[in-house]
Amino acid sequence: MVCLSTDKAVYPINAMGISKAMMEKVMVAASRNLEGTNTVICGTRYGNVMASRGSVIPLFVEQVLSSKPITVTDPSMTRFMMTLDDAVELVLYAFEHGSNGDIFVQKSPAATVQVLTQAILALMGKPEHEVRQIGTRHGEKLYEALLSREEMACAEDRGDYFRVPPDGRDLNYTKFVEQGDERLTQSSHADEYHSHNTTRLDVEGMKALLLKLDFMQRIARGEHVLAED
Repeated sequence: MVCLSTDKAVYPINAMGISKAMMEKVMVAASRNLEGTNTVICGTRYGNVMASRGSVIPLFVEQVLSSKPITVTDPSMTRFMMTLDDAVELVLYAFEHGSNGDIFVQKSPAATVQVLTQAILALMGKPEHEVRQIGTRHGEKLYEALLSREEMACAEDRGDYFRVPPDGRDLNYTKFVEQGDERLTQSSHADEYHSHNTTRLDVEGMKALLLKLDFMQRIARGEHVLAED
């Protein structure tokens, strides 16, 4: 079983994020009782999937097609950019390589909202289209974090992926008094893995990624289509 989580589970600030974080904790707790069985429960965590429900990409395209200004909250915000194929590959990787309690994160590029809007407008042939800044909405983060500092301290780098092993501690609280974990001390000087410090796309790189979406290919060819098509 592969449980799907998102960046909202890292340092959650609202009920949605807390529910996702609790799902991860329940998954890890359940996996502790499966040793010696034929069942494996692990998880994946990723940011927004491009052009999925709730993505700003279809919204921006529809605003341009409707001759309305593109509305952005903060052009300096960064977001991970992952295609649906990337998301599926992450789940398949977890299915093939996961052990009980593991959480897998795929290393993904990110872009600022400004770069994203410039790339969309360039592909639509309307680079001078109005972009209106409306301000940050309540609960909206400047960047997306996929791994906390504490998780980075114990994460295993697997090239294109990070593996976060489960917390295998028991309830013997005397251990917490007698000994600590040097890795956690080091993590206080490290940083989480987030959309500000991952590989950053420029406009050309963002355009190339957008063109992996079928509806953006049609938009770039000048076809007047709805983003949901």
